[in-house]
Amino acid sequence: MTAGTAGAAHTQRIREFKMPDVGEGLTEAEILKWYVKAGDTVADGQVVCEVETAKAAVELPIPYDGVVHALHFDEGTTVDVGTVIIAVDTDPGAGPVGEAPGEAAAPAEEDDAEPQGRQAVLVGYGAAPSSTKRRARKQQPGVPAQSEPVTAGLQAELNGHSAPAPAATPVAVPVAPAAPAAVVPAAERPLAKPPVRKLAKDLGIDLAMVVPTGPGGVVTRDDVYAAAAPAEAAAPAAPEVAVPTAVAPVAAFDAARERRVPVKGVRKATAQAMVASAFTAPHVTEFITVDVTRTMKLVQELKQDPDLAGLRVNPLLLVAKAFLVAIKRHPEANAAWDEATQEIVYKDYVNLGIAAATPRGLLVPNIKDAGAKTLPQLATELGELVATAREGKTSPAAMSGGTVTITNVGVFGVDTGTPILNPGESAILAVGSIKLQPWVHKGKVKPRQVTTLALSFDHRLIDGELGSKLLADIAAILERPKRLITWG
Repeated sequence: MTAGTAGAAHTQRIREFKMPDVGEGLTEAEILKWYVKAGDTVADGQVVCEVETAKAAVELPIPYDGVVHALHFDEGTTVDVGTVIIAVDTDPGAGPVGEAPGEAAAPAEEDDAEPQGRQAVLVGYGAAPSSTKRRARKQQPGVPAQSEPVTAGLQAELNGHSAPAPAATPVAVPVAPAAPAAVVPAAERPLAKPPVRKLAKDLGIDLAMVVPTGPGGVVTRDDVYAAAAPAEAAAPAAPEVAVPTAVAPVAAFDAARERRVPVKGVRKATAQAMVASAFTAPHVTEFITVDVTRTMKLVQELKQDPDLAGLRVNPLLLVAKAFLVAIKRHPEANAAWDEATQEIVYKDYVNLGIAAATPRGLLVPNIKDAGAKTLPQLATELGELVATAREGKTSPAAMSGGTVTITNVGVFGVDTGTPILNPGESAILAVGSIKLQPWVHKGKVKPRQVTTLALSFDHRLIDGELGSKLLADIAAILERPKRLITWG
């Protein structure tokens, strides 16, 4: 077997699994938990880890049979999509895994050979061999022939790199008249560290004119300052003007009583989405207070309906249905703004988002084609959607493609709010808490169950009249829920 064939076999034996794009265009994911460790046997399709993206927590199956050779990242590490996270030995019976054939160290007699191509480094691919050919410098009288490589090596060390190895062949150094150690030949570039070169550039000093005092003829910072001193003395002194010094405010941080948590995952995605929406779509929010006593009575009746047995029936279900009916009456409100093409996209379907507070943060999965579903179907999907979100099992697909959203802030005892649109959506409805309040009903003040609705919409898509009609229709349905039949 040739070295190339053996190397290919080794590569095929160790299979590497890269972080996939588990969402729509996501660029990174955090490894939440490993279910395997090095040495464990795995099968094709077995879940090996759980990762958290900006949208959801997702379990990743391995597409190989074999034994885990290595885990490349610890739990809690954020990894870019396309990066290898685990390696699997697909042929563990072939013996221990070592270096690939043909990758052993080169023979000792070749150690001094000129390196070919890129050289191995700890990070990156190393420096590419230069294709630029320079004309050889003329040797100066009295300068040893080996002075240029030595100078290059010294400058490399000054720049923080290893000096090139000296040539193996001994070179006879001709005897030359003694010269002052501090004088650098004119044909050579002055030796100096990068900070010293920057200092000279900032002060307008030509390093070739500076007398070096450092070891080996190296120009030091003191040499540059010394060369700059005569120039400053020759220049006329300018009157000094007192300039008030601005003191930058220092952020107070009490390490004993404050905690700093990295922004990542759902929190990072939510922050980016909300900032993008707030500063892209011109928001308008309108409010309406409505008597929902009849709706609350209908909720109690539906809980006893055999067709809804086992389903979660609550006020949110009827609010969602009312929103869908109102959009059906005003379909132009269900749209999106396409900035790239400068077009308004009107949608003949409604993907209804439901904002859900979860331990991982705010998630907004949506019910696909919600407008075409019956009340029992809507109740079923609404219950599954909320339960899945709270368990952290919502898929990225379930949170993509929303058109409008409902956020139920009433469950926290809040009257209402001014919700921010999800990017790409046209409207979001906030539902406040339902409270028993005095209300004028049939000419008399009576205790009624009342709530406040708030509708935020993109003013590029929905003008004041359309937004007002949409919100008024939602309120009208909740006030008299029989309109679900007459309007639906």
